[in-house]
Amino acid sequence: MLSVTSVSSANRFPAWLRYIVLFGLVWLNIGWSFGAAHEPARHLSARASRHVTPSTGPTSKAKTKTPGKAKKQTVGKTRRRIAHKRKQVTTAERPMHVSKLSTKHRRQAARNARDPRGERRPTASAAARRAQHTAASRSSLHSSLRLLARCGYTPKSRALLRARAVYVVDERTHTVLTEKQADRVMPIASISKLMTAVVSLDAKHALNAPLNVTVQDQDFDKLTGSRLSVGSRLSRHDMLHIALMSSENRAAAALSRDYAGGRPGFVAAMNAKARALGMRHTSFVNGTGLSPRNVSTARDLSLLVAAASRYPLIKAYSTDSAQVVAPGGGRARLSYHNSNALVRGGDRSIVLQKTGFINEAGHCVVVRMRVHRRPVDIVVLGAPGARDHIADVVRISRWLQCSLK
Repeated sequence: MLSVTSVSSANRFPAWLRYIVLFGLVWLNIGWSFGAAHEPARHLSARASRHVTPSTGPTSKAKTKTPGKAKKQTVGKTRRRIAHKRKQVTTAERPMHVSKLSTKHRRQAARNARDPRGERRPTASAAARRAQHTAASRSSLHSSLRLLARCGYTPKSRALLRARAVYVVDERTHTVLTEKQADRVMPIASISKLMTAVVSLDAKHALNAPLNVTVQDQDFDKLTGSRLSVGSRLSRHDMLHIALMSSENRAAAALSRDYAGGRPGFVAAMNAKARALGMRHTSFVNGTGLSPRNVSTARDLSLLVAAASRYPLIKAYSTDSAQVVAPGGGRARLSYHNSNALVRGGDRSIVLQKTGFINEAGHCVVVRMRVHRRPVDIVVLGAPGARDHIADVVRISRWLQCSLK
């Protein structure tokens, strides 16, 4: 019974159909095998994690690698490559220590640290340290510029100064070393001739040209006389020389008259120059200083001394000890000497000076002297005695010589 059924079942399907079914099964088996061999790595790794294929026998080292192991090696290489790139980027961004740089890199770093002019650019901390050092140096310098008690500068010795107004200032740092009524407005007498010289030189007249003394140059304020008689003829050089050195009034008057706009124009120029220099409490009415209305302060006059010191002729003529001039017209030659006793005595530390006296002003003197190569300006106004202004300068000079070592 069984055999009949089997035969009838076999006869139900023709032979060609059976061959087609077998061929299809074989084709599907080959397709599955090919797809499994070429499956992407991610699918293999997922499948390998779920199904572990046992080894069927001894194979070579290359053949023993499973798809999962290949995937792990690929992922490991990828991670190592990414880590290496990150390290390179981090190393490039991180500044290397100078000791680890090669000589070439050090030179390049040094060039990068310089600005286009070739100067090293200071860091913020370096600039701050430099500013602190400069401020400390200035502070120590200013603190060191003072008159010392061990050098004789005491309240008692300071009271011995006879002048009504005193002002002593270091020219480089503008440090006031001592002062006494420095802002008191008072007549300045022939100290005015310093401004007369400044305005005359600013006019740019030919200094070799002759200049005559006329009646207009006589003193109508104090009615003082002069060795330079009316009709005398001197060059502007000589007029300026004896006006500064010996305080010759007619020479100063002749210089102020020989100006564009005449004497009024000259006086206006004197006052304009004073305003330009910052001399706020200074006023002039003539170029000789014989008028008591020529007024200033000791502090203002220190500005005039500083301005006049920029003119080599003023420094040279005011500190010359003697000069002989020939007024012409058959007149005898005249010998002039410096009105400052210190210059006549040979004090070479004085590089500029001017004396002055009228009754209203008292005895006055301004001096620029070098104290251990430092320019210091001294202004002394209103000393009562004929030698008191010079004595005050000598006393102050001793304090300076000792204190500013």
